[in-house]
Order: sequence, then structure tokens, then C-alpha cells
Amino acid sequence: MPILNHTQYRTPLLQFNGHLQSIYPSIFRKVPFVYAKRERLELPDGDFVDLDWSIAEKTTNKLVIITHGLEGDSTRHYVTGMAKIFAANGYDALGWNCRSCSGEMNRLVRFYHHGDANDLRSVIQHAIINYGYQEIVLVGFSMGGSLTFRAIAEFPDMVPAQVKTAIGFSVPCSLKGSVDALSTKENNIYLKRFLRKLGEKIKLKAKLFPGQIDATNYDQIKTFIEFDNRYTAPLHGYDNALDFYEKASVGPLLHQIKTPSLIVQAVNDPFLLANCMPIETAEQHPFLFLEMPEKGGHCGFMVKGQLHTWAENRAIEFAKNHI
Repeated sequence: MPILNHTQYRTPLLQFNGHLQSIYPSIFRKVPFVYAKRERLELPDGDFVDLDWSIAEKTTNKLVIITHGLEGDSTRHYVTGMAKIFAANGYDALGWNCRSCSGEMNRLVRFYHHGDANDLRSVIQHAIINYGYQEIVLVGFSMGGSLTFRAIAEFPDMVPAQVKTAIGFSVPCSLKGSVDALSTKENNIYLKRFLRKLGEKIKLKAKLFPGQIDATNYDQIKTFIEFDNRYTAPLHGYDNALDFYEKASVGPLLHQIKTPSLIVQAVNDPFLLANCMPIETAEQHPFLFLEMPEKGGHCGFMVKGQLHTWAENRAIEFAKNHI
């Protein structure tokens, strides 16, 4: 498909660069939205994930499943904003929480990561088998975008027919590219925040699983490569951080997609380098659309004076046109 060009997106005046477009909504944006109920989904390996549901007033067979980013959860503004706009358009909405992200630590030694979409597949199957949804839209942000596209690209012939489209924003298609971006001096604020939040879980896990996880001198870790070498790779079956980045990146799988899909990457996203932009794949792909607005930051895309972001309006527009 040709690369899409939506030039009408305009950022709020004071959000004049990618950092402000990323940070401001993360701190200050509030979405008036409350989920109707929480459900615990037991997983085949004995662990669990928590699902937060918004149910439409009128019975519907349409559902949007929204996946948050690294160390996010279903209450993040970009998840609730997306749930709200789909709910206003006749969908039930499901914001699910990756293992350890719902406010309660998961049961097993392992966590969640970019390269494992099996939990999302379990969520999709649960929605189909136990609730009967016939039209499902998948939306993911950042790492959640990686999981969203991996869920449909890894085994494309096994994707349920009920999954009609997939949409991702600010997707680190190359994990090494994203790690390199976050390793620059100007992005140190994001790196420190991620390592701090991940460290809180590592220290708790070390108490729960002594001898299996060691948090000694955790605070000396200063880079993602150090973290992933010490924790992510060995806990999840990878040789080392570089092996994890190579095998867990969703970019190499995108050519296998058979579901109409949209990837939106802001050119000024501080989390992404050029190798996170799957231009060549999209240009030659019948189902993959790529849109690269000049501005928007990372999971930002706010619009002055409007409740919904440009991303939320774009997602519902794409879903309507491809179902």
C-alpha cells in the first residue's frame, strides 16, 4: 500500500517538540472514563492477566481490545481515550493489563515482553469464545503495538476471522533502534523512569523468588542493555540482550500480516529511530498501511481544545473503513 499522508494534524501551540508532545499528555491529560468491571483471566501456564471492560448500553458484537505500552496499564490516558471513542461509536472496549501491570504482581518468575503475544491471543480467544464477539479491532501503543502486530503476524493463518483490523501507534518495530534512541543523552529522562519502574518489580520479585531473581546492586544498572542482559533475556529464554532485540522485534514479521493494519509513527518520536519505520514493507504490502505525521511525539497526538487525540480519531476512522 502507498504510504499514507495525513497533513491535517496540528499539535497544540505550546507542545512544540517531540518531547513535550510525549510528556505533556502523559502527565496532564485526564480522560473522564470509568471501566464497568474487572475480570481475571487465568492463563494456561498458571499465571493471570486482569481485564478491564467497558460495556455499551446496547448489546453489541463489536469489541476493541487495547494493549498498553511498557510499564503502562489499562488506566493510561491513551488506553482510556481509545476505549472512550470506540465506546461512543457502539463498541464494547477491553483494556487489558500485561502480567504484573494491573496493580498485583503476577505469580510466575517471568514477566511480559515485546516478543510474546500469547497472552494477547488468550485475551482474544476469551472474548470470542466466552462473549461471542464477531468484530474485533486490536489497538496497541508502543510495546502494545508490538504485541498487537505480533499477534496477527507470527501465525497469520491462525488469526481468528473475528479479528478484522489492527492499529498501532508509536511502535518500536526495531527494538535495537528504540533502545539506541533511548540511550541518547537527551532521552535519559525516559530511560531513568523505565529502569526505576522495572526495578521496583525486580526487587519485589527477588523477595518472592530468592535464588531465581537477584536484585543485588540493581541501582547500578544504567542502560536497557544491562537490564535486558541481566533480566529480560535469561527470564524469557533469550541468549542475551542483542538476541532478545533481534528475535522480539516485530518489524521482520510485518510482511506476513494478512489482516488490514495501520501503523502510525510520528517522525519526531523520541523513542524511535529511522529503522523503526517499516517503509519498504508497507510500500509492497497489500494489507499494511503506514502513516508518518511529522509531529505527535510518543503516544501523544493531542489536539488543542478537543477531548480526543488525533490518534483516537484516526483509529476509529480506520476501523470503520476496514470492517
